[in-house]
Amino acid sequence: MKNRRHPTVPIFAFVGLLGAMLLCAAAALANPAERGGAAQLHATHDRLAGSLAHNAFGRPVHVASNQNGNELHGDVYAVVSYPFARVDEGLRDAPNWCHVLILPFNTKHCSASGDGLSVRIGRKASQAPENAYPINFRYRVESREPEYLHVSLDAEKGPLGTRNYKIDLEATPLDQGHTFIHLGYNYSFSTMSRLAMETYLGTSGADKVGFSVNGKDDQGRPQLVGGMLGATERNTMRYFLAIDVYLASLSVPENERVDKRINDWFAATEKYPRQLHEMDRGEYVAMKKKEAARVNAAL
Repeated sequence: MKNRRHPTVPIFAFVGLLGAMLLCAAAALANPAERGGAAQLHATHDRLAGSLAHNAFGRPVHVASNQNGNELHGDVYAVVSYPFARVDEGLRDAPNWCHVLILPFNTKHCSASGDGLSVRIGRKASQAPENAYPINFRYRVESREPEYLHVSLDAEKGPLGTRNYKIDLEATPLDQGHTFIHLGYNYSFSTMSRLAMETYLGTSGADKVGFSVNGKDDQGRPQLVGGMLGATERNTMRYFLAIDVYLASLSVPENERVDKRINDWFAATEKYPRQLHEMDRGEYVAMKKKEAARVNAAL
């Protein structure tokens, strides 16, 4: 790209999507032994049964994160109220992922070509796609079986020196109306991106936290993870919620789906305002209607 503004993505845009979606071309999931098809995913569901049944989310969701050197990893495990056939049909093709990825506020555009997705990441506010940072993902169906789906997206480079992005989506049916899914995402950071993140976390992002509990405070209350791990969990959750509302939209007439996805994603994020609130509903809806229209025209 010749546009010299791309590498100077604002810190807040970069952080909001520092995990914009993302991937680690060489890194495996946090628990590699658990990524072994339907049987292993069912075993993970059984292991997390207590957390899925009793948590602060008000729904069967489990969030985790970890850091290994300069690599960050986030996981969301969840039971969704859709048959496996809908999950399989909705998420097995690359172009459908553009309808998912456009929902978070920092995504300005997405187009698909063959096994590639071209995504533009920019400011939280409205921004022309050509002025946003391009991230080019490779899409792959890693495994597709009658009771198991595994797709991945990966990209070598991101903004401010980030690299090795990877998103993994696994799904398996629990019964006729429920599916267990796992969303994992990795990325690697450089000294430049670490300093940018630390600047954000020390200023406007100082009050932001993640979802998992990291000990207790002086009063014995649960303390939520912060810092770069907190940011990783927030981004993973944003994309899980985008997947969730996209799947929900498939049950309504096609001409109603965009509005439903946009409004449902905002409402879903507002259930966790300390972690995910970024703007008012009116501003978000108006911006996303324009951006979703561009995506639809490109697909």
